[in-house]
Amino acid sequence: MAKKKPLILVTNDDGVTAPGIRALISVMKQLGDVVVVAPDSPQSATGHAITINNTLHINKIYIDPDIDQEYSCSGTPVDCVKFAVNEILHRKPDLCVSGVNHGSNSSINVIYSGTMSAAVEAGIEGIPAIGFSLLDYNWNADFEPAKPFIKKIAQQVLEHGLPEGVVLNVNLPKRAEKDIKGIKVCRQAKAMWTEKFDKRTNPMGKDYYWLSGKFVNLDKGEDTDEWALAEGYISVVPVQFDLTAHHAIQTINGWDMK
Repeated sequence: MAKKKPLILVTNDDGVTAPGIRALISVMKQLGDVVVVAPDSPQSATGHAITINNTLHINKIYIDPDIDQEYSCSGTPVDCVKFAVNEILHRKPDLCVSGVNHGSNSSINVIYSGTMSAAVEAGIEGIPAIGFSLLDYNWNADFEPAKPFIKKIAQQVLEHGLPEGVVLNVNLPKRAEKDIKGIKVCRQAKAMWTEKFDKRTNPMGKDYYWLSGKFVNLDKGEDTDEWALAEGYISVVPVQFDLTAHHAIQTINGWDMK
């Protein structure tokens, strides 16, 4: 009897037609039966937002002739995962992959990322999940060098699963395949954005603002995602969605809060 193929949910935050998700779909088709539910328009930096004050619209689309179930969703990446699990699949897939994001989601960027929030939502649902990002913001970025590594990591998760409450944040350097040194399991670097609002005035005399900023890596460790990426490695950071600062409980219990 033939072994049943894994069921793989694919989503992203750049939109269902983005080259990154199409590259990810092409890899996942080699590993299992693919269902795609992704935003109908870009949803970058939406974090873990969900739609509660507006209606959601789902449309079946036909982009890849090999995929029977492919849908665009008017909501956020997290909406896409929720809808897929509850309304389309009616069961947990064996794997959820999100991306490939056009641009970095290393370090503190994981907090803002719609790509990673989709993976985290899948993890909350008990689904092994991975968020993939390529350090290239160009819409026409070359995802070919990343594909063998994406396949290898996804295969390992399908084979071994993930610890409870953990998803993977995978970032891939912008390099030719031969120049990628390998894969490093890392910790998240301590970094931040120094931000400013660029104030401008429209032709009607009304002020408006563009958020801009500079990424600052405050971490000099050689075990971080930022270090690995700078050195030409793929970074894999296990991310937990239990935000409890367990190390601080004893300290705060010592306060006088009676």
